[in-house]
Amino acid sequence: MTSKSTLAAVAAVVLVSLTATGCASGVGAAKTTDEGAAYEEFAGLTGEERRRTLVAAAEVEGALSLYTSLTEDVLAVLEPAFEEAFDVDVEVYRANSQTVLTKLTQEHQAGAIGADVVESDSLHLMALNSMGILTEYTGERRDQVPEAGQGENWTATRFNVFAPSWNTDRVSADDVPTSWEDLADPKWDGQLALELGDYDWYMALSTYWLEQGKTQEEVDALFGDIVDGGVAYDGHIAMVDRHQSGAFDLAASNYTYIVEQQKRAGAPLEYAPLVEPVFARPNGVGLIAQAEHPAAATLFADWMLEEGQVLLAEKGLTTAIVPDGADDPLQHVDVRYVDDGELLENGPEWEGSYEELLKNAGAQ
Repeated sequence: MTSKSTLAAVAAVVLVSLTATGCASGVGAAKTTDEGAAYEEFAGLTGEERRRTLVAAAEVEGALSLYTSLTEDVLAVLEPAFEEAFDVDVEVYRANSQTVLTKLTQEHQAGAIGADVVESDSLHLMALNSMGILTEYTGERRDQVPEAGQGENWTATRFNVFAPSWNTDRVSADDVPTSWEDLADPKWDGQLALELGDYDWYMALSTYWLEQGKTQEEVDALFGDIVDGGVAYDGHIAMVDRHQSGAFDLAASNYTYIVEQQKRAGAPLEYAPLVEPVFARPNGVGLIAQAEHPAAATLFADWMLEEGQVLLAEKGLTTAIVPDGADDPLQHVDVRYVDDGELLENGPEWEGSYEELLKNAGAQ
């Protein structure tokens, strides 16, 4: 999740770093670094030759430093699986996306980055790339990732998908929402929850409605009706915990993977059939240009886009590449990707509008 006031913090971190490094070209213009040349010997390799070469080189390096915002339960599966597959010791720094960004920025300014590879959300990966911290990653598996997940010097491994969810003990099949407009129905007054940091969802849905021909006044009225009688929660996990206990009937914008995990644990929650369009944001990996262990970093990126996809799917996450034999939860679904470029440029304004909107909702 992108936390409250993240956009202002991201912009401040990028500005400080660009000023410190003397880069005046701004966000989106990543500088060229000589350190990235360490990866060139792997770039043209494919298939089994690539894997053999990377494994041999990575096991000589013997270590991998990963900075990540992955949740602890997912990391607890991925880290030992990678270490078991290869003779490479993984050292992990885990924190929220903003803290990972700040740590890498500070290390970048000091000229000594401790990470080999970073795993985070697309917004923060874009910020890191704008500072010249990331370098190019190429590979056959990257080509299978949806275009929205093939960023400049970062590659999606998974998507956070926004969708309404409902408590099946309290919502009948006849009352399940089938459109985003249904969230504005007065029947949900007092029984609908929103998440305090979901201004990215608010931006995406607002933009979609405007593109569909609604006026700004109509969009504002719909959101006003959605929030009317609603309750705001700080964090999707906290919201889901209260959701399954029956504190409210409907959540406006949940992450489907969190709901899926709770469903598998027996919670009376559901999000399918999905309300369309669904709005998705990529999370992925980026190779550190100054990496001490470039072979291990490249191997990890390759592995995350192959074996790692299976493990992510088993944890209920929406993977960037659907593993063989697995169901594609987004097949035949209208998917719209959140515009991170718009968030970087105008995020504070969207965040401020969402905060103002939620003043009419109670807080938990």
